Amino acid sequence: MRTPRAAAGALLVSAAGLLLSGCGLEPSTAYIPAAEPGSIPVVEGDGDTEVRVTSKNFTEQLILGKIAVLAVEAAGFETEDITNVPGSQPVRELMLAGDADLTFEYTGTAWLTYLGKETGIPDQQEQWRAVREADLGNGLTWGEPAALNNTYAMAVRSEYAQANGLETVSDIARLPVAERTFCVESEFNSRSDGLTPLLAHYGLDRGSEVPEENIGIYDTGAIYSATDAGECNFGEVFSTDGRIPALDLTVLEDDRQFFPAYNAAPVYNSQLLAEHPELEEVMEPIAAALTDDVMQELNRQVDVEGRDPADVAYEWMVAEGFLVEP
Repeated sequence: MRTPRAAAGALLVSAAGLLLSGCGLEPSTAYIPAAEPGSIPVVEGDGDTEVRVTSKNFTEQLILGKIAVLAVEAAGFETEDITNVPGSQPVRELMLAGDADLTFEYTGTAWLTYLGKETGIPDQQEQWRAVREADLGNGLTWGEPAALNNTYAMAVRSEYAQANGLETVSDIARLPVAERTFCVESEFNSRSDGLTPLLAHYGLDRGSEVPEENIGIYDTGAIYSATDAGECNFGEVFSTDGRIPALDLTVLEDDRQFFPAYNAAPVYNSQLLAEHPELEEVMEPIAAALTDDVMQELNRQVDVEGRDPADVAYEWMVAEGFLVEP
C-alpha cells in the first residue's frame, strides 16, 4: 500500500468536492460505473497498490480523469478518485508533492505555466519531448501524448466556410476586408500571443486589413453562439470544445503553426511508474484513441446534453473495447 497522502492534499481534495465544474454542472463525485476489463491488460497481484488519480474541474478534465480512474481500476489497481480539483496549479502541486499519482495534463500548460517558458512550441511532438525531458527532474514522467490538442483555434460557420472555400487560417486573407470579422475574448484580444500577433503571423495588419470595428469583444462562452449567429465570421475557440460540433462550426487549420501545442498526455509519479511500468501499457492505447473529434463529442455530451462525465467516459471506453459491461 502506498503511504498516506499529506493532510494538505486531503483538505484540498475535500474543498474541491464542494465546487461545481467549470461548465455549471453538478459537482463531480467519486461515482464510477461498474465495469470489467476489455482490451485493458489486467495486472495480476497489484490489487494492493493504490493509484491516486487527479484532474482539474472543467468538463474535459473531468472526463479524462474518469477515463483514467476507470482504466486503472479495470487493470486491477486500487484507485482513489481525487478528480475535480479547482485549478491547474493545485493539481500540479498534488503531483509534485506525491499526493497524486496520475493525471492528464496539457503540454502547453506545463511548458508555459508550470515551467515558465516564454513561448510555446507549435510542433506537437517537439513540444511533448521538451516537456517530458524538463519534468523528469521534477519526479514526473509524461506518457505518449494523445492526438487531442486543446489549443486556441479560429472557427467559422460551416456553411460560410463551404461557400467561401475556407479551410485554413491563411484563407481569411482572401476575403474582402468587410468580411474579416472576429469575435474574441478580452484576454485574447490583448495578450502577447493573441489576436494582433496572430493576424501579423498570417500577413494581416490590424487596423488597415482588419479594422477595429471588425473586432467584437465577448465573454468566452458567448463567442460560440455569436459566431454561429453570424455576428462575426471568425470566432476564437478552444479546439476540443463540444459546442463546435453542436453548433456545426468548422475549425480552420492553423497552417502556419501560430498556436502552441496543448496535447493531453498521461503524467505519472515517476517513482510509482518505476515500480509499476505496466501502467503505461494500460494508458497508452487509451491516449492514442483520444482525438480532437472524439473529445469534442465527449465534451458535447456533458456540456450540451448535461450528462455525467463518468457515464460519458464509461460508454466511450466500452464502445472502444477498453471495457466491457459486467
